[in-house]
Amino acid sequence: MTEMPCNSAGLSVAGALLDLSVTPMRLQERELSVTCSIGMASVTGHAQSLDGLLKHADTALRDVMLAGGSSYLVYNDAMDNEAEQMLSIENDLRLAIQRNELELFYQPKIDPLDSRVACAEALLRWRKQGELVSPGVFIPIAEQTALIIPIGEWVLRTACEQWKQWSEDGLSCVPIAVNISAQQFRLADFPAQVQAILDSAGMPPQMLELEITEEAATGDQQQVIATMHALKGIGVTLAIDDFGTGYSSLSYLKHFPLDVLKVDQSFIREMLCSQDDQAIVEMIVSLAHRLAFKVVAEGVETVEQQRFLEALGCDLLQGFLFSRPLPANDFMQLLDVENANHKSPA
Repeated sequence: MTEMPCNSAGLSVAGALLDLSVTPMRLQERELSVTCSIGMASVTGHAQSLDGLLKHADTALRDVMLAGGSSYLVYNDAMDNEAEQMLSIENDLRLAIQRNELELFYQPKIDPLDSRVACAEALLRWRKQGELVSPGVFIPIAEQTALIIPIGEWVLRTACEQWKQWSEDGLSCVPIAVNISAQQFRLADFPAQVQAILDSAGMPPQMLELEITEEAATGDQQQVIATMHALKGIGVTLAIDDFGTGYSSLSYLKHFPLDVLKVDQSFIREMLCSQDDQAIVEMIVSLAHRLAFKVVAEGVETVEQQRFLEALGCDLLQGFLFSRPLPANDFMQLLDVENANHKSPA
């Protein structure tokens, strides 16, 4: 915090600190990358006391972190209202599991070769007082407050138990993909937690796919690799989610025991009208197949996008063109109809 961060000199200092933070540091044999996030407040127009300045700077820092970090922000009065709203959401979210307000929706991933459902991605939803709260509102708060760890465990357990229920109902079950947060993935006992949940649900490990963000893969490389190998030892499938949106080095692809790359929907959305996005999608598909990874394209919304991705050889397609995320019972009906349509003649 500086006395007058709103002037050009203060902003220049903040920018310079951010520039310095992106330079990797070497610690013995390791190269470490760090991020820097800055919250600022000034005496003029803001608080007049030191405690008030620190509080306002911390509020601005919170907003920077919620926006993804690696930036700076100057406090403004509207942030206090936002802070009160966030605190209210956080308090309600802490009770959401106890109140049975959390639920999972499922969105199919389609095999373009036969148009069958090849996988189901479990997506977290929060139904508060009968109304769905946008994931874009509550998930960042869960991540900032570490509530994402118990919520993530609930999601994993619930998804595996749902697979078991579908199996007991006689459906030809498909693998279920579960999104894993960076905080959850970095837990020392995460592989053991996955094993315990699979054992409890009686779910074969090959029917579980863990989607890991590039953020989770940018931590301590030795720990990341060890965790991935432990998970592969269990027998689960590993995917990198939203591939292409992070800033990590492509070199990790040759070291990580991955199975799947998911092309981020932002590239899919613009690829037919942007040569740059089209080139990125083509590069990702080609690179993934050379490394023996499967490719999932998410965010497919038009037939033209579908045809282009099929021509590239994408292994699975996902998006509103095929189905929106569905509650568990509706997804069960989708599986039931598909089973009936593809049942072999007696």
